Amino acid sequence: MPTKEQVLAFIATQSGEVGKREIARAFGLNAAQKIELKSLLRDLSETGTVERSRRRLHVPGALPGVVLADIVSRDGDGEFIAVPVEWDSAAQGEAPHILVQAPRGTPRRAAGPAPGLSDRVLLRIVEGSIEHGVPHVGRVIKVLEKARRQSIGIFRAAPGGEGGGRIIPIDKKQLGRELQVPPGAEHEARDGDLVTIELMRQRVFGLPTARVKEKLGSLSSEKAVSLIALHAHAIPHVFPEAVLKDAEAARPVTPRGREDWRDVPLVTIDPPDAKDHDDAVHAVPDADNEGGFIVTVAIADVSAYVRPGSPLDREALVRGNSVYFPDRVVPMLPERISNDLCSLRPKEDRPALAVRMVIGADGRKRHHTFHRILMRSAGKLAYAQAQNAIEGRTDEVTDPLLNGVLKPLYAAYDCVRKARDARQPLDLDLPERKIVLKEDGTVDRVVVPERLDAHRLIEEFMILANVAAAETLEEKRTPLIYRVHDGPSLEKLSNLREFLKTLDIALAKIDQVRPSHFNRILAQVKDTDAAPLVNQVILRSQSQAEYASENYGHFGLNLRRYAHFTSPIRRYADLVVHRGLVRAMDFGHDGLPQDATAATLAEVAAAISVTERRAMAAERETVDRLIAHHLADQIGATFNGRITGATKAGLFVALDITGADGFIPAATLGQDYYRYDETRQALVGERTGEMHRIGDRVEVRLVEAAPVAGALRFELLTEGSYVKGPRGRPGPLKRGGARPGTAGRHAGSGRPGAGASGTGASGKGPSGKGPQGKGRSRP
Repeated sequence: MPTKEQVLAFIATQSGEVGKREIARAFGLNAAQKIELKSLLRDLSETGTVERSRRRLHVPGALPGVVLADIVSRDGDGEFIAVPVEWDSAAQGEAPHILVQAPRGTPRRAAGPAPGLSDRVLLRIVEGSIEHGVPHVGRVIKVLEKARRQSIGIFRAAPGGEGGGRIIPIDKKQLGRELQVPPGAEHEARDGDLVTIELMRQRVFGLPTARVKEKLGSLSSEKAVSLIALHAHAIPHVFPEAVLKDAEAARPVTPRGREDWRDVPLVTIDPPDAKDHDDAVHAVPDADNEGGFIVTVAIADVSAYVRPGSPLDREALVRGNSVYFPDRVVPMLPERISNDLCSLRPKEDRPALAVRMVIGADGRKRHHTFHRILMRSAGKLAYAQAQNAIEGRTDEVTDPLLNGVLKPLYAAYDCVRKARDARQPLDLDLPERKIVLKEDGTVDRVVVPERLDAHRLIEEFMILANVAAAETLEEKRTPLIYRVHDGPSLEKLSNLREFLKTLDIALAKIDQVRPSHFNRILAQVKDTDAAPLVNQVILRSQSQAEYASENYGHFGLNLRRYAHFTSPIRRYADLVVHRGLVRAMDFGHDGLPQDATAATLAEVAAAISVTERRAMAAERETVDRLIAHHLADQIGATFNGRITGATKAGLFVALDITGADGFIPAATLGQDYYRYDETRQALVGERTGEMHRIGDRVEVRLVEAAPVAGALRFELLTEGSYVKGPRGRPGPLKRGGARPGTAGRHAGSGRPGAGASGTGASGKGPSGKGPQGKGRSRP
């Protein structure tokens, strides 16, 4: 049995992360020694000597073998220095510096574009560089995007028509930091245009000056708000000519080489406004399996049209996924592919990859088979339409499908739900709001769509299909991209445990936490005032789901293996899995190339994980801007809401009706000095003991709205609770009006942007927005 020092030395010498299996193999350990090794590794982890990530181990500050990084500076010798894109400074400390090197033995012309400052690159981590004082060296695999080191803002023309103007920043962190544009530097920009700028030589006094470089578009258009997010996050939204030609050249697939399933009454069930339909379902009772069912999931065969290395494929990889804004969709593939040839329209022949799954009476999948088919959808249904039919309210579309199609589907779902309930995935209750727009692109209303069994039916069938895809590719030893979700870190679990103690809720100290442990806590607080608070805090304790070529399971769904297979029209990961199945099942010559390995797919997984998070940030910011614009003419109005975040700087509040996020600066809370209590996740008055914590119901007054940045600033009108202590409780504060000591401090104070520097915390749970990849969900 190796000592702790020997195990630690082995982990430190490995490139990137290492697991228990590799350590046991390296030291030739037997079964009994593996049990002892588990205890030893737990001790190393608890003392912080090694860190756990993805159920793998690494020395603190170590990096995985392949890293996505941004080039941020040069060293004294002029060499580029990069830092990892995905790095939690709060949990892991300062981001490590990586010395960037070109690939060995690669001719300059063959290596692609040379990396430069501010570029995003994919690096393979190799040995350190003592002489350069940098512990990590990364060889460039690929330059993912050239630098777009440009600032973006809204041009406001100077009054009087004399030229020049000002730039209003679009970033919440830059609110109040306007730039001056001198006459002649407008570059034909008009008032209200979204522009890129560059700073000019600064004067000693006055506002910083800038010149307009490029006019991006007018904010007077209906889709102006999402235009800001597209340019701020450099999201590609115009297809190159070569990609469009590639798409137009595509011709419908013929039945040759495919199974003919056009007589199978598969149906699509989607949101009512869906334009592309990439999945269809069917179920029948299984005559050979009493109480069981045969469930079929058919997915649009995008791999038949988007071939590896083609212009369509290269552009899809750059985009990574479709991006969904309230006012537009930026698709991963051109409409010729996404809305036409690959959309499973009713009564039209379409190619598909189908998985037929045999479900036992206990709801568990017994076995499955994959097929490359030609299908013809029997009907296009909306979620509410399918649900209405089951509840006895049929229409001309659902009436002929009710008995032969819909009722068997719902019966199969009732069966599958037994296994889901037994599996106990993480069951967070986080209602999702949807913005309904007017014709002019402004907000009409915000609604919380009802959660129907039709939604759950599709989600569970898609989960089954995704699991089947991962199992088949593993069995066939074909490389794939997994959808993975790590369990909470020890630090986050410890913080969560301490917080729950303040609510008299116990989270047991165990070696391996499971979703069921959280579900018991959620059930305990269900239908209580603490339920929203506990749901939010448990969500924030979770890791973020991502793509990886290495499997470490999906914690939130409580699954050992999981891969995205069901949405290849809008996610590149699913297209890779489709190609893998075509190769593994020998379905044709358009499958995953033979040179595609786990190492090359690791690079793809890292890139599309970033594009997914980029899309999430852009979508969230666009919603913030739309809501801020909607509320801009309601300054002084009061709203009810709930505290969703607390920091040293202040409180974040989400309003009840709109879900809008706003900020309350700590300096405006009253005549006390408020300190951040991390355990309680609250701001607590140092003198009075008054406490404002996550989950508290509050009334607020809107003080300021910055639509361009999507920022709202509130004034708190509600008294907090009080921390018990020797100082006792002071006299009550006024309710329903301005709090003592705050009147006139910020309302109309002429401090633009004060405190409006953020929004509520973004979801980082297993699903981001929903439990399974249907619609906009991201498990």
